[in-house]
Amino acid sequence: MTQNSYIALDGIQKSYRIGGETIPIFTNLDLSISEGEFVAIMGPSGSGKSTLLNLLAGIDTPDAGILRIHHQRIDRMGEAARSAWRAHNMGIVFQFYNLLPMLNAAENVALPLLLKPLSAAERQLRVTKVLNLVGLRGREKQYPSVMSGGQQQRVGIARAIVSDPSLLLCDEPTGDLDRKSADEVLEILAFLNREMGKTIIMVTHDPQAAHAASRLLHLDKGQFIDTERAAS
Repeated sequence: MTQNSYIALDGIQKSYRIGGETIPIFTNLDLSISEGEFVAIMGPSGSGKSTLLNLLAGIDTPDAGILRIHHQRIDRMGEAARSAWRAHNMGIVFQFYNLLPMLNAAENVALPLLLKPLSAAERQLRVTKVLNLVGLRGREKQYPSVMSGGQQQRVGIARAIVSDPSLLLCDEPTGDLDRKSADEVLEILAFLNREMGKTIIMVTHDPQAAHAASRLLHLDKGQFIDTERAAS
């Protein structure tokens, strides 16, 4: 493990009990990611990609090993502390957007700000800024039901960055999109990484999405089996 890494996993072990049987996912997983990297992770179903994202997000905890993000031992935090840490430091982009259908675009984006000590004017300013950034100027009042998949995913990205987190976790962000919409979403993620310094970890099955990243990791049977630089 590199002490100065922005994200460092050292000897991570994780298993699940299913029907009385213990299923190992990770037995000794190591990973080091520098601040400001854009890392894509590929691998077959069952390789541990979702488990890895859940560990990084603090949604789940390892059975053993060290998980450190930005000098914080996430593995030692209680559930409430992990939730608070996640709200302040991390944004998550989902494959199927996870937008609330009864809220318009601006209201969906504003959700992470509701627990922050901001005035209504400050929240509106932040929401307008990030919707403009992802190319949705003038669509603040539109509801998810009248938006394309690509537009909904842009709302999802805006929601993920409205609190200005340093880390973005993206779970198959282009998996439900056509090629044109997928490429537009990847351009936004690349901009957030290149121009705003966001550290991005993206799980994907899409080779073209993977090559938008600066580093590509392959996960199989709970281990990284190969590492290569992705073509920008």
